[in-house]
This record gives sequence, C-alpha cells and structure tokens, in this order.
Amino acid sequence: MRLSTSSVKSIHWSGPPHVLPLMRYHSVCLESFGYTLPENVVTSTDIEAQLSPLYERLKLPAGRLELITGIRERRFWNHGTLASDVSAASAEKAIAAADIDRRLIGALVHGSVCRDHLEPATACRVHHLLNLDPRCQIYDLSNACLGLLNGMVQIANMIELGQIRAGLVVGTENSRPLVENTIQNLNTDLTLSRQAIKTAVASLTIGSASCAILLVDRELSQTDNRIMGGVARAETIHHDLCHSGQDEAGEHMRPLMDTDSEALLEAGINVGRESFSDLLQTLQWSREQLSKTFCHQVGTSHRKRMLETLGLEISKDFATVESLGNTGSVALPISMAIGIENGHLQKSDRAALLGIGSGVNCLMLGVDWQRNPPKMANKTEPAVILAENR
Repeated sequence: MRLSTSSVKSIHWSGPPHVLPLMRYHSVCLESFGYTLPENVVTSTDIEAQLSPLYERLKLPAGRLELITGIRERRFWNHGTLASDVSAASAEKAIAAADIDRRLIGALVHGSVCRDHLEPATACRVHHLLNLDPRCQIYDLSNACLGLLNGMVQIANMIELGQIRAGLVVGTENSRPLVENTIQNLNTDLTLSRQAIKTAVASLTIGSASCAILLVDRELSQTDNRIMGGVARAETIHHDLCHSGQDEAGEHMRPLMDTDSEALLEAGINVGRESFSDLLQTLQWSREQLSKTFCHQVGTSHRKRMLETLGLEISKDFATVESLGNTGSVALPISMAIGIENGHLQKSDRAALLGIGSGVNCLMLGVDWQRNPPKMANKTEPAVILAENR
C-alpha cells in the first residue's frame, strides 16, 4: 500500500533512540540505465610512456602501474567536452530504454564530481537539453564516489512519498584534467621520491564515463525491478585520507589529488564490513540468498579484498575496472548497466549495490531483479566484457 505524504508525517520512530529507522521501500523500481563511453582509450602503458622522465629518474620498472592497480586501460573525453552534453546523452538513452513519457519525470539529480561550472547547477543545462517539464525538481549533488547512489536514494524517497512518479539520476566524470595534471606534476617535481609518489598513484587510475539511472513508481514500472532498501554509514574520522585541491569545474581545472591508498583501502573495507551486515539485517536477506553484486571499483586488489571480507563469491560480481579504470561516482552504476547487457542479472536475482567513497562514506542498496528494461538503449556502445566476467 502506498503511503501518502500526510500518512508519512503521522509516523513516529518508536524504537530505541540509538537505532536508526530502516531504509525500506515498497513503491520504487529501478527501471532503466543509459550510459556513454569516451572513444579515446588510454592504456596504462601509454601513461607510463608519458611518465618516462619520472621512471628514468627513479629507475621504476615498466608495467608497474598495471601491476599495482590491475587497470589495463581507461578512457578520456575529447578536449572541450562538457559534462552536461554527455549526461544528457546518457539520460536520453535511459528514457528510451524505459519507453517512458518524459513528462512524468518529476526530479533530475546530477550527481558526479565533475560539472560544467560552479554555478548554475549542471542539472540546469541537462534539464534544458532533455526538454523536461518546468515543474521537474533539479539540482546537483556531490559526495565523491557516492554521488549517483545518493541521488538514487533521494529520488527513491520522493517516489515513496508520492511526490513524484519518476526521477532521473545522472553524472559524467572527466578524468583527463586530473590524470594529465598529475603526469605533469610527477615529471616536473624533481624532489619526489619513490615513497612520495605513492599518494599520486590513485590519480592515475581515474577513468571517464557517464551513466544515467531512471527510477519509477512501481505502478508505472514495466520491469518490477524493486529497490528493496538500503543502509548508509559515515566513518568521517577518515575524511583526510583522500582529498583534492580547490573547488574547480569545467575544462580549465587543474586538479591534483593526494591519496593514502593503503589506509583508505583498509578504512573502506572496515566500513564496508559493518555496512554489509546492516544491509542484510535491514533487507532480511541472508548472504546465501544474495545472487549478484556490483561494487565500487578503484582497483582489482581492492575489489578482491572487499568481496573476500564480506564473504562473497567474486563470480557473483561484475567488474569493469580493468578496462574503464576508476570512474568515480559512475563506476558502480555503469558496471551494473553493462552487467545487465551481458546477462549478469537474471529473473528473481537479488542484487546488492555496494558503494564506498572517500570521507569515508558507505551506501548499500538491495534490488529484487525481475526483467530487463523494455528497450535496451546502448547497443551501439563498444562491448566491455572483462576476462574475469566471462
């Protein structure tokens, strides 16, 4: 039974004050995805060639970058590409895949780290390009690698409350400025030692991609792929393990990131362990009942360690990190989108979305999968199937 806004207001939390209410949904369906990939493929070998001054000075062995990260290649947008242009293209694919009247879309959240300008919201131009209704709520949301998942929760909340019937979450990450600026800095700063460059390795794993997710009211859904609920956790004692420079946006940003990768890995695994336990309890699922997973991906070692820690089989997970790199807030949803195209999800699968971002924040969702969107919209995209997923 749907809860009206008035009935929700009358509900009061009656549990212990130290226990948070459950994040459960009854009326929200994950209807479709749309994604866009850059044409420019940049291998780890290419990046090492650009880093030849650093490699020669420190006598670093070739192949080091792929060996440490497990990332074979990532992609870059062309110079001058606006996040809003690509986000609108991905959103159009999600709308087409769901075969939905765009006038029903009541909210649009742009959730990536990258955006066109500091203001106005990048969502403004995406809304304009999509020709959505003027009454559609729009805004940008930023939370490092969890931005799109946070947007999904906010859209889901609005649908559950009966405020909207459908909503879009979209984002586009542009890795080129960060990677190119990091390469320049590593080559020109002659004071850097082998130990000092460790904090820059994470920056060289970043890739570009775009993804959109369409959520709808269950009464409107043609898939009945229900979002059952989720959990969130913030261990902000670790907020300083990964940070970038000043707040910038657009083509001319010159970002640098400083990341304690080893400490961030351990902190992320610990918060993931606690969150996953909460997720199973919230959804009343057992680990054995979980059919498939999609996790945030920063490298192959992190993914393997996380799944092992949670007691999950790697064969149940779908990855894109080897060929797309760490695409930030887009990483988890685009892996799910490509996984669906490759048949990773089947009818009645229970899937967990395991999101972890710097800060350290964690957001995990459970989905009861029934059927693919009415129209698959990404058939013109290059195939992305990793050896470990075959």
